[in-house]
Amino acid sequence: MSFSNYDLSPLALHHAFFATARRCWKQLAIADSTGQELTYGRALTAVLLFAREIRRRTPNERMVGLLLPASAGGALANIATLAAGRVPVNLNFTAGEDSMAVAVERCGIRTIITSKRFLDKIGISLKPTPPGSPAPDLVFLEDIRAGIGTAAKLTAALEARLLPLSMLTARYGPTASDDNLATVIFSSGSTGAPKGVMLSHRNILSNIEGFADIFPMTAADCFIGVLPFFHSFGLTGTLWFPMLTGCAVAYHPNPMDAKVVGELAAKYKGTMLIATPTFVNAYMRRCTPEQFANLHHVIVGAEKLRRPLADAFKAQFGIELTEGYGCTEMSPVVAVNTAHAGEPLPSKPGSVGRPVKGVHAKVVCQHTGDGPLIGREGLLLVRGDSLMQGYLGEPERTAEAHRDGWYLTGDIASIDEHGFITITDRVSRFSKIGGEMVPHLKIEDAINDVLGEACAAVTAVPDEARGERIIAFYTKLDVPPAQVWEQLSQTSLPKLWLPRRDNLFPVESLPTLGSGKLDLRGLRELAQRHAG
Repeated sequence: MSFSNYDLSPLALHHAFFATARRCWKQLAIADSTGQELTYGRALTAVLLFAREIRRRTPNERMVGLLLPASAGGALANIATLAAGRVPVNLNFTAGEDSMAVAVERCGIRTIITSKRFLDKIGISLKPTPPGSPAPDLVFLEDIRAGIGTAAKLTAALEARLLPLSMLTARYGPTASDDNLATVIFSSGSTGAPKGVMLSHRNILSNIEGFADIFPMTAADCFIGVLPFFHSFGLTGTLWFPMLTGCAVAYHPNPMDAKVVGELAAKYKGTMLIATPTFVNAYMRRCTPEQFANLHHVIVGAEKLRRPLADAFKAQFGIELTEGYGCTEMSPVVAVNTAHAGEPLPSKPGSVGRPVKGVHAKVVCQHTGDGPLIGREGLLLVRGDSLMQGYLGEPERTAEAHRDGWYLTGDIASIDEHGFITITDRVSRFSKIGGEMVPHLKIEDAINDVLGEACAAVTAVPDEARGERIIAFYTKLDVPPAQVWEQLSQTSLPKLWLPRRDNLFPVESLPTLGSGKLDLRGLRELAQRHAG
């Protein structure tokens, strides 16, 4: 029976997991690259054990920080925190200590669950916020495991297996209403201060139903989970989606570690992978067709999928890359470029597909708000049950992000008569030069076409004469800037859009976030250093 056949509207996420675990008791649920393997029955037992400990260690606390990688322990900690009646907040350890401190302060986090081994590996010390306040207490998974006695283990095992589901749900965590908070995900802060996106149980469940409508899963399916849980696609797509649909998931915390990702896919016969074009590029260099032999779906997002990459991946692995689109504020899946039930056209090259079930999209004039526009570029607006509750502690910012119940994505897009969405740029990724709006993405595409691979990033710095000045970086080090400029000047790019010769810079790597997205703030800082 598919996920969409269950009425999950009155359920909390962890209660839905309880039901799935009972139904799939002996099936593999979670594995990771350290060798951990848990059936659904063992996973449920572990969740109940952890939930009791979390509840005992966090009296009178609403939100609990989680500083853990994509792993069996990280997945269990997320489910157990909800089962303990607390709201899990996965901290973005790739964004730096200052950004983590902002999340801790805004959420009022007094306890952070982490791992000694992981903390040593990432080398982060947590700062008290605001200065002078006590630092959050660190609770280590290793200590929780060591402190659990035989009697507690036996009690949890009996509860997990024998306690009626109604009693189990009453004992562990409150039943979710429409507005019950399930998590707070902090945006990457790639364009400014990070925002705390509040997602309810209903938001995430609604998004999972839309995703499951396109990708019905079975017990034979296995996700390869490489995205971090502080990323919305990692949390919804590689934790809650597999755990509520009864398939397995195998985690590895480093998505760029292609060798291990390939080995994991081969070992667990992975059938589904969510990644970014950057990660996929790495897999093409290190993974073999035999390792990916069981993959049915590879969904890519976070950055534009270029046709040459899609063609090369299909030629190497025999798999068509599926481009998707989403945003944290929508929990996060908005559209997927693959077949939808009842639709005559399966996909459209160059688009991100049609909205998933339960999500609606329209394009309006960026300046007047008139619309909906069909076949014309404008500002993309979306809405649905997966739309966030708002930004934590920022009512004005929340109001600015909405228009008559629609979320303003900040993306420039077009929607054709069949509902296919094509993203063309972001509002924030334009420069005003000589009074004209210049799109960064179109310049990046031109440079990538010239160089034959996706290796360019464009930003701008202030310019006294023309308002802004385009700065472009690329990672193909064997091509001198003069050659790049010469070839660019022969393309159809307007002369106003062309970066100057001395504003083209080859670099070893482009700044990226832990999610694989381009770090726009880091890119601007890099441009300021190079531009002088």
